Amino acid sequence: MNQKVLVTAGAGGIGLEIAKAFAANGAKVFVCDINEAALKELEQNVSGVITRVCDVSKRSDIESMVKFGAEALGGLDVLVNNAGISGPTAPVEEINPDDWEKVMQVDINGTFNVTRMAIPFLKKSSAGVIINMSSLAGRFGYENRSPYSTAKWGIVGFTKTLSIELGKYGIRANAILPGAVAGPRIDKVLQGRADANHTTFEEEKNNAMSIQSLKGFIDPKDIAALAVFLASNSAKMISGQIIPIDGDAQKAS
Repeated sequence: MNQKVLVTAGAGGIGLEIAKAFAANGAKVFVCDINEAALKELEQNVSGVITRVCDVSKRSDIESMVKFGAEALGGLDVLVNNAGISGPTAPVEEINPDDWEKVMQVDINGTFNVTRMAIPFLKKSSAGVIINMSSLAGRFGYENRSPYSTAKWGIVGFTKTLSIELGKYGIRANAILPGAVAGPRIDKVLQGRADANHTTFEEEKNNAMSIQSLKGFIDPKDIAALAVFLASNSAKMISGQIIPIDGDAQKAS
């Protein structure tokens, strides 16, 4: 592909699969993450990947990271804004305002600042691409998860605005909205629900699947494949789109 790609929070989970998928397709990949040990492991396991520690809740970290990454790559063609945190689970009136602000600082402000810094480099690309990671919670209201849902809806509005503003420069912007992703995190969530509701893990899994037409958790490799497609020439006329990958979920679980 010969693309130059920056992935935030790319040392684990979905971000790691995205970084690996781009690298496997011949892209030069730069990954930032808050987890230094995971970055070192990534460098050992995926040849050629460049990494740097960055806390996307800190503007100074972002400003130096994006400049460093673009220089290390020799430019920038693709930005994948994957960094985000899930925040508290509680009714609105019980949420600590500090917890609310932390989610906004990472999920919204972090995405804004990384993108703001990346745009001048993307303008120099012949085919600039921005991919923002939203969520199923960016399509539906999400009971007891107001900070996360609010942030993920914000990502959708930000993406559509970027598409309008940057189209004249040939830069495309799209958002991916995953549903429940297979892995330790969803297993822990379901076990927590089972413990709280005095049910079994399987019962809670069946409840989670009841909202989907296709029964199964989302493979993070499929999300990565979607990201690679959206950054490819095959998607050259796709921009401003909100693309769920959630088994046709009918609500947030």
